[in-house]
Amino acid sequence: MKFTLSWLKDHLETEADVAEIGETLTDLGLEVEGISNPAERLGAFTIGKVISAEKHPDADRLSVCQVATDQGEKQIICGAPNARAGITVVVAHPGTYIPGIDTTIQVGKIRGVESHGMMCSEREMELSDEHDGIIELPSGEVGDRFVDWLAAHDPAKADPVIEIAITPNRQDALGVHGIARDLAARGLGRLKPLEIAPVPGSFESPITVTIDETLKTGGCPHFTGRVIRGVKNGPSPQWLQDRLKAIGLRPISALVDITNFVTYDQNRPLHVFDADIVQGNLRVHPATGGETILALDEKEYTFAPGMMAISDENGAESIAGIMGGAHSGCTEDTVTVFLESAYWDPVTIARTGRALKINSDARYRFERGVDPAHTLPGLEAATRMILDLCGGEASEVVQDGAPVDLSRAYRLDTDHVQSLVGMTIPADEQRRTLESLGFTLSGDMASPPSWRHDVLGAADLVEEVARIASLTKLEAKPMPRMSTGVSRPVLTPLQRREQIARRTAAGLGYNECVTYSFIDARSAALFSGGTDETRLENPISSEMSHMRPAVLPGLLQAAAKNQARGFMDLALFEVGPAFHGGEPQEQHLQLCGLLVGRTGPKDVHGAARPVDLYDAKADAEAILSAIGAPAKAQILRGAREWWHPGRHGMICLGPKKVLAVFGEVHPRVLEAMDVKGPAVGFTIWPEEIPAARNSQSTRPALHLNDLQAVERDYAFVVDADVEAINVANAAAGADKVLIETVRVFDEFVGGALGGDKKSLAITVRMQPTEKTLTEGDIEAVSAKIVEKVGKATGGVLRG
Repeated sequence: MKFTLSWLKDHLETEADVAEIGETLTDLGLEVEGISNPAERLGAFTIGKVISAEKHPDADRLSVCQVATDQGEKQIICGAPNARAGITVVVAHPGTYIPGIDTTIQVGKIRGVESHGMMCSEREMELSDEHDGIIELPSGEVGDRFVDWLAAHDPAKADPVIEIAITPNRQDALGVHGIARDLAARGLGRLKPLEIAPVPGSFESPITVTIDETLKTGGCPHFTGRVIRGVKNGPSPQWLQDRLKAIGLRPISALVDITNFVTYDQNRPLHVFDADIVQGNLRVHPATGGETILALDEKEYTFAPGMMAISDENGAESIAGIMGGAHSGCTEDTVTVFLESAYWDPVTIARTGRALKINSDARYRFERGVDPAHTLPGLEAATRMILDLCGGEASEVVQDGAPVDLSRAYRLDTDHVQSLVGMTIPADEQRRTLESLGFTLSGDMASPPSWRHDVLGAADLVEEVARIASLTKLEAKPMPRMSTGVSRPVLTPLQRREQIARRTAAGLGYNECVTYSFIDARSAALFSGGTDETRLENPISSEMSHMRPAVLPGLLQAAAKNQARGFMDLALFEVGPAFHGGEPQEQHLQLCGLLVGRTGPKDVHGAARPVDLYDAKADAEAILSAIGAPAKAQILRGAREWWHPGRHGMICLGPKKVLAVFGEVHPRVLEAMDVKGPAVGFTIWPEEIPAARNSQSTRPALHLNDLQAVERDYAFVVDADVEAINVANAAAGADKVLIETVRVFDEFVGGALGGDKKSLAITVRMQPTEKTLTEGDIEAVSAKIVEKVGKATGGVLRG
């Protein structure tokens, strides 16, 4: 939203300068995006007078001028054809920046003659495109600032332009009058009342308007208009053209410029039809679909069913609330117009504009919601401007429907400001603030004005009071302590565990990813998801149709995208929820890591190798250790189908207590997700890790055994399909107190054992805690080990 300072002062009586106004607007929530102030770039230019002008001795088209300036008489070389003695000019001294040519003037020699400055043209000062000669001022004293002369004689060229950003809830600030209202409420001036006197009609309008009954309760509740005949449509006055040009609009004709002016001045979009082209009466109706219109932007659009149109007897003449049609648009020959002012439903306008891909000032305002009570006053204001600038006479107003009733009231609790915002504002000041913003107060009830659609509760009243009072006055205060002594931890144990897991994974060299919790149905199906329970009713796109059943597919998609861009070796991890149902409690936290490619770049020593499941196992165990998982755990098989059936393991505390799974990703999954292997990973369920028995934050005392540990080796002959982990787990269970570790160190297949048997050798480390083990103690434990392994696997001690 752009406007000039002089335009603002038409609505606000103030002595504040543009800098103070800009700071105040930002503080009010109307963020200033830029201020273009000619005084800043033209402040160094002064007025001078040419005393004499003689021909340059070595150039036919140059003149050597003696110029009276504020720094005395200066010699300036000039090539302008109108340089002559006696004229008043604009002078730039050496060191002055010339914006039009992006140059800083210095003392220089031109064909051997020194020049101490420059006499400027309008284009060199970015005042216009005129550059046929230097500026000749009709008045002015030598030494005066040129910008001061401009402000007094041609203020449009010295008028600062302010541009503000409009948030969707501040549609009232899309008009200069609304901006002035906020500034006046802050105390930066006095708001000038918007006095709009009704224009009496001198004849009955030959064009009437009707709204389809289906639209009166939604799409177009109120439509007003009138015919104005005998107008003369030519160029608009210079002041109006200057204002439109300043905010980036192109002056077209008086009639069109008036509607654009009222749009920006009062946030009231309008449209004028050439009444001599309109056939019969106008009708506002929903399109049946397929109708076409050539709009004012010279593009043809096709209506979809339900879009609103303004039509005469021959067809659509306007895309309602968005853009008029070229067929009935005004030209220089227009002498009779139908002026329209209506209220359009914001949702319908937004949907139509988005579907037709039209961006217009009318759509921008209507889809945010204009003041429904200003429909008829806006028509009257535009009528008066047309009569004043274009002449003619106006008919009586025709209308259909009625203004939308947005009346509502909320209780103003003046003590609520302190508790909600933390500011102390007197009750009288709060009431005065709301009244200055247009609110109506009755007792402790406040009714928002019709132009404030965004005020929808008592909290919004507090926000308005605090906004006008300035949130910069908030003082930082420490929150009161709820208890004495050492504060309790802010993070829950699970949150703390999640934080440690993140840091540990990053410390292991992984890069953290944050992927969407939504994936496509095909990827979800690879991980036993994609069911109706996890399908989204309103997905962002077809590639995000289901809640993810695991975190791993998101990492695989990220890996595929990185590989497509040439990054083949990856280490990624993510901590986030996965979903096994559609209810809030049907989700679980996962930490997932993925290794793809090689362990490092190629080198001459051949140290780099493809990643394998032992890399994933080591990293998973490191993270589990960091977050407090028990050191003793079993490695079992039986993970889900997206893991390689023979190259994975589950870290468990028992058959039903799975803490993590690691291994190679199934080749079928890698192919489906376009990931080039090898790829290994792990998934950890932090919620499954039992809480530590000792919750103290201090490190426990170090316990060292002073008794000699004993290691014994055992070789068992088992069936060829027996897994080594089963032998190790059985041996460890023989005496859970005495046996510290069990490690497989050898496997022998074939030979005298035959093809259906194999030999597995294990080392069992026994650590006594009370007394040194005797040979009898060791033999007793050995017997238990042999018995346990025999029962679990059918193995026998190898002779």
